[in-house]
Amino acid sequence: MELIQENRIDAAFKKGGKVLNIYFTAGFPSFEDTTRIIKALENAGADMVEIGMPYSDPVADGPTIQESNQKALDGGMTIAHLFEQLEDIRMEVNIPIILMGYLNPVMQYGVEKFLEKCAEIGIDGTILPDMPLPEYVKDYQKLYKHYGIHNIFLITPQTSEERIKQIDEMSGGFIYMVAANSITGAKAKVENTQLAYFQRIEKMELQNPKLIGFGISDNKTFEQACSHADGAIIGSAFINLLKNSDDLEEDITAFVKKVKGLS
Repeated sequence: MELIQENRIDAAFKKGGKVLNIYFTAGFPSFEDTTRIIKALENAGADMVEIGMPYSDPVADGPTIQESNQKALDGGMTIAHLFEQLEDIRMEVNIPIILMGYLNPVMQYGVEKFLEKCAEIGIDGTILPDMPLPEYVKDYQKLYKHYGIHNIFLITPQTSEERIKQIDEMSGGFIYMVAANSITGAKAKVENTQLAYFQRIEKMELQNPKLIGFGISDNKTFEQACSHADGAIIGSAFINLLKNSDDLEEDITAFVKKVKGLS
């Protein structure tokens, strides 16, 4: 039987406006903080939340997120534990939730078992940077569609126009525009070469919405990204906030409002 309902990611983009997606690592800064952070982000006005599933070799991530991964792993976080923490999350929040991670742990868990659990809990999408597009189309696309979950692919300044069009056709939710050929990390500004890339993608008139990530850290870089896409993703800057926070709810509220230019 098909599972039919509107995906929350799609609904969020239909509202219009500048979409702010905040990334954090499950189990960081401490094992029990996951749901607390999600609730605080929704209350603060974030539009989506992207939860990192800790992995020992997060190749796309810079030192800030790598460190949060290691601390979460050391604290005992696993996909199974994360699902336990999120079991009743839809009783408390409506914000779209995306799980970000790497293919190997998902395959070890069992891809269909993983997607079935995501659908049961109310997860809206996944980002698996090392998922090959041909493998997704051949082996997993039907499963994703059956469970009503979007698989979101990344593109970079070096991604060919042909591949971008394939990703746009084969995936859903949004296209994750990596702002530069580098690992994740907060940057002070958007470079001219990045702007040329953003403008090139704009001209392609893709069917999926686009969010820009890698290097977005504050209101200035968020606004720059939003002028070329439907919104942006912030990760490392938020992880740094969590790492240094003495009051998660208060600091998360202040961070989100500052990024959105509301304070």
